[in-house]
Amino acid sequence: MRWYGKALGAVLGLVLLRSPFGLLIGLLVGHMLDADWLSPRKDDPYRVLGLDASASDADVEQAYRRLMAQYHPDRVAGAGEELRELAGRRASAINAAHDAIVKLRRKG
Repeated sequence: MRWYGKALGAVLGLVLLRSPFGLLIGLLVGHMLDADWLSPRKDDPYRVLGLDASASDADVEQAYRRLMAQYHPDRVAGAGEELRELAGRRASAINAAHDAIVKLRRKG
């Protein structure tokens, strides 16, 4: 676990607020930074497929196949460039989400 955010936060809290309470506040803020509580969350692979974590393997495969049939770039080959690019990005996100779920379930 990282420690430098806690140390920097504690020192800055003590210096800026000039009290032990400042030390505590700085330590807590530093811990929040070290634990990545303030960073934006990455996309949930279940949300990309429109599922929740309790979905069965069959539900995951069904949602994956349904979405890929809908967003596969070959389905919009005759459409405009912007639509093809959007479908390609969406298909990549669906593939990445499916791969992440499969990897998570194999590991767990």
